[in-house]
Amino acid sequence: MTARDREEGHRSATALELFFDLCFVVAVAQAGRQLVHALAEDHVAQGVTGYLFVFFGIWWAWMNFTWFASAYDVDDVPYRVATLVQISGVLIYSAGIPRAFNDNDWTVAVLGYVVMRLALTVQWLRAAAGESGPARRCALTYAVGLVVCQIGWVGLLAAPESARRWLFLVLVAAELLVPVIAERKHQTPWHPHHIAERYGLFTIIVLGETIAASTVAVQSALDEHEALDLLLPIAAGGLLLVFSAWWIYFAVPAHDRLRTNREAIPWGYGHYVVFASAAAIGAGIEVAVEHAVGKAHLSQTAANLAVTVPAALFLAFVWLLHARHFKHGAARQLTLPVAALAVLACAWTGAYAVLWAGLVAAATVAVGVTSARSERSGA
Repeated sequence: MTARDREEGHRSATALELFFDLCFVVAVAQAGRQLVHALAEDHVAQGVTGYLFVFFGIWWAWMNFTWFASAYDVDDVPYRVATLVQISGVLIYSAGIPRAFNDNDWTVAVLGYVVMRLALTVQWLRAAAGESGPARRCALTYAVGLVVCQIGWVGLLAAPESARRWLFLVLVAAELLVPVIAERKHQTPWHPHHIAERYGLFTIIVLGETIAASTVAVQSALDEHEALDLLLPIAAGGLLLVFSAWWIYFAVPAHDRLRTNREAIPWGYGHYVVFASAAAIGAGIEVAVEHAVGKAHLSQTAANLAVTVPAALFLAFVWLLHARHFKHGAARQLTLPVAALAVLACAWTGAYAVLWAGLVAAATVAVGVTSARSERSGA
């Protein structure tokens, strides 16, 4: 296994990478489903904390595979087998999400996580065998770091239940440090355009899961209550939110800024919020639907916040990570931050909050398109 050329032309996602991403839909759906149940029962703190914890495992496993594949995808039989093992780990992890979320029982989730990570460790050892000098040390550091972290995750299972959530944060910090330490003297040859495409594809996947979950929720509510007048504004507003989120994310060419790890690591890490919030919009819409038909045990404002908080976070972090680097002038720079605040404020507009939030998001797209066109014509 040898590194790919960082300047390789027409580098795009492979069929295996797309299959790998598709398997993560199961995990994202499980996390979202548990979040809906917790919020609908007004267990907000437990629901949000559990969601952020289980989503970290989803995001981090996907991200590590993605960056490795960008640099070392040789598409031979051992590589494919190792990737399929990682997919098996994803499915095991998904099966363990309900227990981890509701009972703080991480046994099955950690088992799936370890399967994923050990397969990736084998990939890094293969990469080290084909490299020399700093590149070899980098690959070996990744392998050692992965093993050390997995020992920590297994040890987490033996810790007292009351200490697990705090130890979880320590292990998260350790995981995040592995790439920083491994690449401090040698940058792996990841491909900027390929990385941007892979992140974009995963954004589409989580937005697609949001649409699927929202559709099922609306259909179920109609079958049981036939409350079309209550559900139509939620469905319309949710669709506007998701469509606007897609438009805003892909409005600028993110790969133009990804040149070194100094730009790439904060950008890549920041996408935890982008992915988690995009998926949480769907969960929030489900909560809004359940509240509309009287099945959720929380206030109207709380149900509205379940949609507007993740939507606002999505807008804010898309601006923070790459949109702001392509904006010129105070008015264009402020468009997304102001939109995020306006979407959040929609939570206090009563039963039509989701529709108002969708209209604000759509208006943001219209403003962005108009200002970009004006700037081009002025140039």
